[in-house]
Amino acid sequence: MLYSTALTALLALPGTSAQLNKLAKAAGKLYFGSATDNGELTDTSYVNILKNTDEFGQITAAYPSSVKTPGNAQKWQYIEPSQASFSYASGDQIASLAATNGQLLRCHTLVWHSQLPSWVSSGSWTQDTLTSAINTHISNVVGHYKGQCYAWDVINEALNDDGTYRQSVFYTVLGDSYFALAFKAAAAADPAAKLYYNDYNIESTGAKQASVVKIISLLKGAGAKIDGVGMQAHLIVGSTPSQSSLQSAIASYVTAGVTEVAYTELDIRFASLPSTQSGLQQQATDYTAVTKACLAEKACVGITIWDYTDKYSWIPNTFPGQGDALLYDSQLSKKPAWTAVSSVLAAAATGGSGTTTSATTTTLVTSTTTSSTAGPTTTACAVAKWAQCGGRTWTGCTVCAAGSTCTVSNDYYSQCL
Repeated sequence: MLYSTALTALLALPGTSAQLNKLAKAAGKLYFGSATDNGELTDTSYVNILKNTDEFGQITAAYPSSVKTPGNAQKWQYIEPSQASFSYASGDQIASLAATNGQLLRCHTLVWHSQLPSWVSSGSWTQDTLTSAINTHISNVVGHYKGQCYAWDVINEALNDDGTYRQSVFYTVLGDSYFALAFKAAAAADPAAKLYYNDYNIESTGAKQASVVKIISLLKGAGAKIDGVGMQAHLIVGSTPSQSSLQSAIASYVTAGVTEVAYTELDIRFASLPSTQSGLQQQATDYTAVTKACLAEKACVGITIWDYTDKYSWIPNTFPGQGDALLYDSQLSKKPAWTAVSSVLAAAATGGSGTTTSATTTTLVTSTTTSSTAGPTTTACAVAKWAQCGGRTWTGCTVCAAGSTCTVSNDYYSQCL
């Protein structure tokens, strides 16, 4: 898919760098998005980037970050803290932000074993009373946001890592029947919303991925609507699955009967800090693999990063000593992973294969001018317009095709414009 006339004109401006959502849409995807949480919305610099629809076309109400103010806008603990008493203020704040900016809203989540109020997690339930509580919760919450949510994560993290069912209060009382119960209730409350099963460690083939395939079949067999699978993709630098394995997992879900999949909570963390220059390049390579997997599979509608900046990542609080997992650093500056993702999306938008950032340090672009024309080192290569032509550690061709100029965006990324 080619760029629109407006996008082509934008990229032709000296010093202009393409942005992720605009590039993703030009490449045929629905969005490139970010999670957020209520406590972060007082940070003006952060919000100015978050609300830029060229960069992020979708937002999700996230897991708690390093911010101490509880948000978690649409999770059961906060939205129905006592039975049949609903509090929508936090969720409405994020929904309003998305609506004001014209961004898609991914709503998260309806049934999850974690972040439950004590009246749910410690209640004395029968099958009938828990069924009623689930129906009441979903019909009220989804009904409140009807027409606002592009998609709902209906059930979140119902599986153990070995693929067995998690012994949550829902499974203990209702068995696997609660899957169809929840999805049917959500579909009744908002027939237009896309309904997802969402989980981690299901991005590549294995026991847990195979169990997700069974969940799809279970729901289909019960006559319940399931539109998609959300692959959280909380990954580790240097241990990210191969692109082929990532694609195989996506294909398995489509074969099982869903019409779309998405990377819903993507981050790729360092297992130890501080991160190194070579580590940042490996992180860029890992982000490239995920992005290319999504681009290669038509059913993959988009990628959401689990907040866009290390400043508000959930990881340091959950995994002490780990982090630096996102595309922007804690100072809100773009990292090598951002430039790698941008390059791959740009190449896909014009029918190219994309490029990844090499982990071998060989070349440093030192120019501080806005634009420079790369001198030919050989007549055998020519970089297509919109693709990467230089930057720190870049080892590929630096000669742009006729009609374009190698333009420096930052030390890590130059692009043929």
